[in-house]
Amino acid sequence: MATPSALLDEISSMLIDCDLFKHLAPAELRAAAHYFSVSKVPKDEVIFSEGEIGTFMCIVHSGSVSVIKANQNEELVEMVTLGHGRAFGEMAVLDGERRSATCSAAQDSILLTLSKEAMDKMLEEHPRMAARVIRAIAVSLSRRLRMAVGQLVDHIV
Repeated sequence: MATPSALLDEISSMLIDCDLFKHLAPAELRAAAHYFSVSKVPKDEVIFSEGEIGTFMCIVHSGSVSVIKANQNEELVEMVTLGHGRAFGEMAVLDGERRSATCSAAQDSILLTLSKEAMDKMLEEHPRMAARVIRAIAVSLSRRLRMAVGQLVDHIV
């Protein structure tokens, strides 16, 4: 079993690969690593389901994750497959609302997980770093919203 220090180093190096954290200094990455956990998820396992209360976000370290949404006819539609370095479920650590989609492992995957509780603890213990993480999440969500609006307009026109 890895020592706590080795595990923190491993999580820190995993965070470097995620666009959300590319703006953090090495010392900040190591501090942020304390708040994450690592999960191994087998292929086809549901990570969370649409409609559940959100309590955590994830980052794909290896493998891939399918984002699936029910359409108006209750048919399941795969919206996107997320690979290495991609974050998902971020809205949950910000608002704790219900999940807007189902996410499941498209392959055996290793995920970094940040719970809402850990984010709240980060806000208390390292407010500046937490603010930078929240800002990065907000920028990421803003980009996705702009892309989705653009796609919607393309379908209407």
